[in-house]
Amino acid sequence: MIKKSLRNTILLNIGAFFLVLLLEILGGWLFKDNWGTNYEFYTWQLSYAIFIMIVIWFNHFILIPMFYDKRKYLLYGIFLIGSVFLAAYIKGYMKGNWIGVYKMFFFLIYTTGTGMAAFFLRRNMIIQRKNNEKEKLQKEIELNYLKQQVNPHFLFNSLNSIYSLSRQQSPETPDVVMQLSELMRYQLESAKKDTVLLKEELEFVENYLLLEEKRLSTRCKVEFVIDGEISGFIIAPMLLIPFVENAVKHGAQSTNEQSYIDISATIKDTTLHFCVINSKPPMAVESRRKGMGLENVKRRLQLLYPNHILEIEDLEKIYRVNLAIDLKASLAKTGS
Repeated sequence: MIKKSLRNTILLNIGAFFLVLLLEILGGWLFKDNWGTNYEFYTWQLSYAIFIMIVIWFNHFILIPMFYDKRKYLLYGIFLIGSVFLAAYIKGYMKGNWIGVYKMFFFLIYTTGTGMAAFFLRRNMIIQRKNNEKEKLQKEIELNYLKQQVNPHFLFNSLNSIYSLSRQQSPETPDVVMQLSELMRYQLESAKKDTVLLKEELEFVENYLLLEEKRLSTRCKVEFVIDGEISGFIIAPMLLIPFVENAVKHGAQSTNEQSYIDISATIKDTTLHFCVINSKPPMAVESRRKGMGLENVKRRLQLLYPNHILEIEDLEKIYRVNLAIDLKASLAKTGS
C-alpha cells in the first residue's frame, strides 16, 4: 500500500512537472525569437520549469509537513513567504533592479498557490476515500454482528414455544419440532446471504405464525394478508420477523385471555408496507419493548434502508408497527 502511494505521488509530480514545462513553452512561444537558437529557448524554459517545481516541492514536502500539518500556521506563513521571496530574488534580481524580483515574487506566489490547491484537493480526496472505506468496513462488520444476533434470539423464542407445548403434553409437539427445524434451515441458509427473495421471507413469516398458532391454540386469532405482486423483489433476510415475534411475545403470549394479531404485507409500486397490529392484555403494565430484537432490527434498517419509514404506536389496547421500505434499489441490483 505504501509502495503504491509512493508510486502514485512520484507519477503525479512527474506529470505536474511536464504540465508546467508545457505551459512555460507555450507561454514563451511568442518570444521565441529573442533566443538565438531553439536549444537556448528550450533550455531556458526547462530550467524555468525546474525552478518553479523546486519551489512547489519545497512547500509540499518540507514546509507543509513540518509546519502546516502540525498547526504551526504562523511559522508556515513566514517560511513560505520567505522562501518564495528568496527564490524570486535569486531568479529575478538583476543589477539592482527590484522590479524583476517583485514580478517573480507574485508569479511564484500564484504558481505555489495553484500547486497548494491541487495538493490539498488530492489529499482531501484520498482522506475521503479512506474514510468511505473505513465506514463501509465498519458497516459490514456491524451488519454481520447484528445478523448473527438474530439467530440465537429467534431460536430462543422458538424453543420457548416448544417448551410450552411439551409441558402441556401436546400431541403436536413432534410436528412443531419439525416445523422449527425447517424454519432454522431457512434461517441458517439466509444468514449466508445479503438478500433473499421477498416471497421467501414472507413465507418464513407465515410458517412461523403457523407454528405459534399451534401453541396458542384458540385463544389467539392470527390474520396474515399479502397484497400486491411480490415476485421479483428482494429484501435483507430476517428483517421482518422481529416485529412478528414481538407481537406474539408481548401480545398473545403474555395473557390467557382472547387476543389477536393482524399482519399485512402490501406492495405498492416498489414500496413494501408491512403492518403488524396486536392486542394488549387489559392489565398490561408499561411497555418494555426495548429488547434485543427490536433494537437490532432498527439498527439494521438504519444501515440497510436509510430512507425507510418506521412508525411504532404503543396505545392503550393495541400495539401497532408500520414499516415502509423502498425495494426499488434492491430490485435494480438483481436486474443489473
